[in-house]
Amino acid sequence: MKNIAIATMSLLASMSEVQVANAQSTTAKNPFTLVYDGAISKNMAGKVNIHPVKYKLNGIDIAANVYTPSNYNPAKKYPALVIAHPNGGIKEQTGGLYAQRLAGAGYITIAADAAYQGASGGKPRHTDKPAFRTEDIRGMADFITRYKGVDVNRVGALGICGGGGYTLTAAQSDKRLKAVATLSMFNSGEVRRNGFQNSALTTIEERLKKASDARAQEAAGGKIIYAGVASITDIGKAFIIIYN
Repeated sequence: MKNIAIATMSLLASMSEVQVANAQSTTAKNPFTLVYDGAISKNMAGKVNIHPVKYKLNGIDIAANVYTPSNYNPAKKYPALVIAHPNGGIKEQTGGLYAQRLAGAGYITIAADAAYQGASGGKPRHTDKPAFRTEDIRGMADFITRYKGVDVNRVGALGICGGGGYTLTAAQSDKRLKAVATLSMFNSGEVRRNGFQNSALTTIEERLKKASDARAQEAAGGKIIYAGVASITDIGKAFIIIYN
Protein backbone atom coordinates (compact mmCIF):
# COMPACT_ATOMS: atom_id res chain seq x y z
CA MET A 1 0.00 0.00 0.00
CA LYS A 2 2.94 2.35 0.64
CA ASN A 3 4.20 1.98 -2.93
CA ILE A 4 0.69 2.59 -4.27
CA ALA A 5 0.35 5.73 -2.13
CA ILE A 6 3.70 7.09 -3.35
CA ALA A 7 2.78 6.40 -6.96
CA THR A 8 -0.58 8.10 -6.48
CA MET A 9 1.04 11.17 -4.93
CA SER A 10 3.53 11.41 -7.81
CA LEU A 11 0.71 11.15 -10.33
CA LEU A 12 -1.38 13.79 -8.59
CA ALA A 13 1.59 16.17 -8.51
CA SER A 14 1.76 16.10 -12.31
CA MET A 15 -1.96 16.71 -12.83
CA SER A 16 -3.96 19.93 -13.10
CA GLU A 17 -6.40 20.92 -10.34
CA VAL A 18 -9.34 19.86 -12.53
CA GLN A 19 -7.71 16.48 -13.26
CA VAL A 20 -6.99 15.97 -9.56
CA ALA A 21 -10.60 16.77 -8.66
CA ASN A 22 -11.88 14.35 -11.30
CA ALA A 23 -9.50 11.63 -10.14
CA GLN A 24 -10.52 12.09 -6.51
CA SER A 25 -14.20 12.02 -7.48
CA THR A 26 -13.69 8.78 -9.42
CA THR A 27 -11.84 7.20 -6.50
CA ALA A 28 -14.62 8.18 -4.10
CA LYS A 29 -17.16 6.44 -6.34
CA ASN A 30 -14.87 3.49 -6.98
CA PRO A 31 -12.87 2.85 -3.78
CA PHE A 32 -12.06 -0.75 -4.71
CA THR A 33 -10.74 0.33 -8.17
CA LEU A 34 -13.08 -2.14 -9.91
CA VAL A 35 -13.70 -1.32 -13.58
CA TYR A 36 -16.56 -3.58 -14.63
CA ASP A 37 -20.25 -2.66 -14.90
CA GLY A 38 -22.20 -3.07 -11.68
CA ALA A 39 -19.05 -3.24 -9.56
CA ILE A 40 -19.33 -2.88 -5.79
CA SER A 41 -18.67 0.68 -4.63
CA LYS A 42 -19.35 0.04 -0.95
CA ASN A 43 -20.09 -2.92 1.26
CA MET A 44 -23.70 -3.09 2.40
CA ALA A 45 -25.37 -5.40 4.91
CA GLY A 46 -27.29 -8.21 3.26
CA LYS A 47 -25.50 -7.75 -0.09
CA VAL A 48 -22.48 -9.31 -1.81
CA ASN A 49 -19.43 -7.79 -0.12
CA ILE A 50 -15.81 -7.45 -1.23
CA HIS A 51 -12.81 -7.95 1.05
CA PRO A 52 -9.34 -6.90 -0.22
CA VAL A 53 -6.73 -9.30 1.20
CA LYS A 54 -3.02 -9.99 0.94
CA TYR A 55 -1.08 -13.18 1.52
CA LYS A 56 2.32 -14.68 0.80
CA LEU A 57 2.95 -17.16 -2.00
CA ASN A 58 6.50 -18.49 -2.25
CA GLY A 59 7.73 -15.34 -0.54
CA ILE A 60 5.81 -12.97 -2.84
CA ASP A 61 3.02 -10.66 -1.66
CA ILE A 62 -0.21 -11.49 -3.49
CA ALA A 63 -3.06 -8.97 -3.69
CA ALA A 64 -6.54 -10.45 -3.98
CA ASN A 65 -10.22 -9.71 -3.48
CA VAL A 66 -12.54 -12.12 -1.68
CA TYR A 67 -16.27 -11.79 -2.42
CA THR A 68 -18.80 -13.11 0.07
CA PRO A 69 -22.46 -13.92 -0.70
CA SER A 70 -25.48 -11.93 0.41
CA ASN A 71 -26.18 -12.37 4.13
CA TYR A 72 -22.84 -14.13 4.54
CA ASN A 73 -22.55 -15.90 7.89
CA PRO A 74 -19.06 -17.23 8.73
CA ALA A 75 -20.65 -19.87 10.95
CA LYS A 76 -22.27 -21.47 7.89
CA LYS A 77 -20.61 -23.46 5.10
CA TYR A 78 -20.45 -22.21 1.51
CA PRO A 79 -18.99 -23.58 -1.73
CA ALA A 80 -16.01 -21.58 -2.96
CA LEU A 81 -14.38 -20.73 -6.29
CA VAL A 82 -10.91 -19.52 -7.21
CA ILE A 83 -10.88 -17.39 -10.36
CA ALA A 84 -7.85 -16.94 -12.63
CA HIS A 85 -7.75 -13.77 -14.73
CA PRO A 86 -6.74 -13.63 -18.41
CA ASN A 87 -3.16 -13.11 -19.57
CA GLY A 88 -2.40 -9.43 -19.10
CA GLY A 89 -5.48 -8.95 -16.91
CA ILE A 90 -5.92 -7.97 -13.27
CA LYS A 91 -8.39 -8.84 -10.53
CA GLU A 92 -10.35 -5.60 -10.97
CA GLN A 93 -11.39 -6.55 -14.51
CA THR A 94 -12.96 -9.73 -15.90
CA GLY A 95 -11.89 -11.96 -13.00
CA GLY A 96 -13.55 -9.62 -10.53
CA LEU A 97 -16.73 -9.41 -12.58
CA TYR A 98 -17.18 -13.18 -12.50
CA ALA A 99 -16.14 -13.35 -8.85
CA GLN A 100 -18.82 -10.82 -7.89
CA ARG A 101 -21.56 -12.43 -10.00
CA LEU A 102 -20.76 -15.92 -8.68
CA ALA A 103 -20.76 -14.61 -5.11
CA GLY A 104 -24.26 -13.41 -5.93
CA ALA A 105 -25.11 -17.02 -6.73
CA GLY A 106 -24.00 -18.14 -3.26
CA TYR A 107 -20.27 -18.85 -3.61
CA ILE A 108 -17.36 -17.41 -1.66
CA THR A 109 -14.98 -16.38 -4.43
CA ILE A 110 -11.44 -15.11 -4.75
CA ALA A 111 -9.78 -13.25 -7.61
CA ALA A 112 -6.07 -12.49 -7.25
CA ASP A 113 -3.49 -10.60 -9.26
CA ALA A 114 -0.96 -13.07 -10.61
CA ALA A 115 2.52 -12.91 -9.11
CA TYR A 116 4.71 -10.33 -10.90
CA GLN A 117 1.58 -8.55 -12.14
CA GLY A 118 -0.96 -5.97 -10.98
CA ALA A 119 -0.77 -5.11 -7.27
CA SER A 120 1.02 -8.37 -6.44
CA GLY A 121 4.77 -8.38 -5.85
CA GLY A 122 7.63 -10.02 -7.69
CA LYS A 123 10.23 -8.95 -10.24
CA PRO A 124 10.65 -8.63 -13.15
CA ARG A 125 7.29 -6.94 -13.54
CA HIS A 126 4.63 -7.81 -16.17
CA THR A 127 5.95 -11.36 -16.50
CA ASP A 128 3.56 -14.19 -17.39
CA LYS A 129 5.42 -17.41 -16.67
CA PRO A 130 3.31 -20.61 -16.91
CA ALA A 131 4.79 -22.23 -13.81
CA PHE A 132 4.05 -19.10 -11.77
CA ARG A 133 0.52 -18.70 -13.13
CA THR A 134 -0.31 -22.30 -12.25
CA GLU A 135 1.08 -21.79 -8.76
CA ASP A 136 -1.07 -18.65 -8.42
CA ILE A 137 -4.18 -20.84 -8.67
CA ARG A 138 -2.90 -23.21 -6.02
CA GLY A 139 -2.09 -20.18 -3.87
CA MET A 140 -5.66 -18.92 -4.15
CA ALA A 141 -6.82 -22.38 -3.08
CA ASP A 142 -4.44 -22.25 -0.11
CA PHE A 143 -5.99 -18.99 1.04
CA ILE A 144 -9.67 -19.60 0.37
CA THR A 145 -9.75 -23.08 1.95
CA ARG A 146 -8.79 -21.38 5.25
CA TYR A 147 -11.36 -18.59 4.89
CA LYS A 148 -14.19 -18.66 7.44
CA GLY A 149 -17.31 -20.29 6.07
CA VAL A 150 -15.70 -22.18 3.19
CA ASP A 151 -16.65 -25.82 2.74
CA VAL A 152 -13.29 -27.37 1.80
CA ASN A 153 -15.09 -30.27 0.14
CA ARG A 154 -16.81 -27.91 -2.32
CA VAL A 155 -14.03 -25.82 -3.83
CA GLY A 156 -13.80 -25.30 -7.57
CA ALA A 157 -11.88 -23.19 -10.07
CA LEU A 158 -12.78 -20.96 -13.00
CA GLY A 159 -10.14 -19.83 -15.48
CA ILE A 160 -10.73 -17.10 -18.06
CA CYS A 161 -8.84 -16.92 -21.37
CA GLY A 162 -5.15 -17.57 -20.54
CA GLY A 163 -6.18 -18.26 -16.95
CA GLY A 164 -8.26 -21.14 -18.30
CA GLY A 165 -5.25 -23.09 -19.54
CA TYR A 166 -3.40 -22.58 -16.28
CA THR A 167 -6.49 -23.59 -14.31
CA LEU A 168 -6.77 -26.92 -16.11
CA THR A 169 -3.10 -27.58 -15.40
CA ALA A 170 -3.50 -26.78 -11.71
CA ALA A 171 -6.62 -28.93 -11.39
CA GLN A 172 -4.83 -31.96 -12.84
CA SER A 173 -2.77 -32.33 -9.68
CA ASP A 174 -4.55 -30.26 -7.02
CA LYS A 175 -7.30 -32.50 -5.73
CA ARG A 176 -8.72 -29.78 -3.50
CA LEU A 177 -10.35 -28.45 -6.68
CA LYS A 178 -13.47 -30.59 -7.03
CA ALA A 179 -14.77 -28.89 -10.17
CA VAL A 180 -13.16 -26.85 -12.94
CA ALA A 181 -14.54 -24.65 -15.71
CA THR A 182 -13.02 -22.34 -18.31
CA LEU A 183 -14.25 -19.39 -20.34
CA SER A 184 -12.75 -18.50 -23.76
CA MET A 185 -9.86 -20.74 -22.79
CA PHE A 186 -6.44 -19.95 -24.27
CA ASN A 187 -3.92 -22.77 -23.91
CA SER A 188 -0.67 -20.89 -23.41
CA GLY A 189 1.44 -24.06 -23.30
CA GLU A 190 0.12 -25.37 -26.60
CA VAL A 191 0.48 -22.01 -28.34
CA ARG A 192 4.06 -21.54 -27.10
CA ARG A 193 4.88 -25.05 -28.27
CA ASN A 194 3.02 -25.25 -31.59
CA GLY A 195 2.53 -21.60 -32.47
CA PHE A 196 -0.82 -19.86 -32.89
CA GLN A 197 -3.17 -22.17 -34.80
CA ASN A 198 -0.27 -24.67 -35.12
CA SER A 199 1.71 -22.24 -37.29
CA ALA A 200 5.14 -23.19 -35.90
CA LEU A 201 5.11 -26.98 -35.78
CA THR A 202 8.23 -27.22 -37.94
CA THR A 203 10.35 -25.06 -35.62
CA ILE A 204 9.73 -26.77 -32.27
CA GLU A 205 13.25 -28.24 -31.97
CA GLU A 206 14.85 -24.96 -33.01
CA ARG A 207 12.85 -23.02 -30.45
CA LEU A 208 13.59 -25.56 -27.72
CA LYS A 209 17.30 -25.06 -28.42
CA LYS A 210 16.88 -21.28 -28.11
CA ALA A 211 14.92 -21.76 -24.90
CA SER A 212 17.63 -23.99 -23.43
CA ASP A 213 20.32 -21.48 -24.39
CA ALA A 214 18.26 -18.66 -22.86
CA ARG A 215 17.93 -20.53 -19.57
CA ALA A 216 21.65 -21.30 -19.49
CA GLN A 217 22.40 -17.63 -20.15
CA GLU A 218 20.15 -16.52 -17.30
CA ALA A 219 21.60 -19.12 -14.91
CA ALA A 220 25.08 -17.78 -15.68
CA GLY A 221 24.01 -14.28 -14.70
CA GLY A 222 23.47 -13.04 -18.23
CA LYS A 223 20.61 -11.05 -19.71
CA ILE A 224 17.14 -12.59 -19.46
CA ILE A 225 15.53 -13.13 -22.87
CA TYR A 226 11.79 -12.55 -23.18
CA ALA A 227 9.27 -13.49 -25.81
CA GLY A 228 6.85 -10.63 -26.40
CA VAL A 229 5.86 -7.76 -28.63
CA ALA A 230 7.25 -4.84 -26.62
CA SER A 231 9.90 -4.05 -24.04
CA ILE A 232 9.54 -5.17 -20.42
CA THR A 233 9.01 -1.54 -19.35
CA ASP A 234 5.68 -1.25 -21.19
CA ILE A 235 2.97 -0.97 -18.51
CA GLY A 236 0.17 -3.49 -18.82
CA LYS A 237 2.11 -5.94 -21.02
CA ALA A 238 2.60 -9.55 -20.00
CA PHE A 239 5.56 -11.57 -21.18
CA ILE A 240 6.55 -15.20 -21.30
CA ILE A 241 10.10 -16.01 -20.24
CA ILE A 242 11.39 -17.77 -23.32
CA TYR A 243 12.64 -20.97 -21.72
CA ASN A 244 9.08 -21.97 -20.89
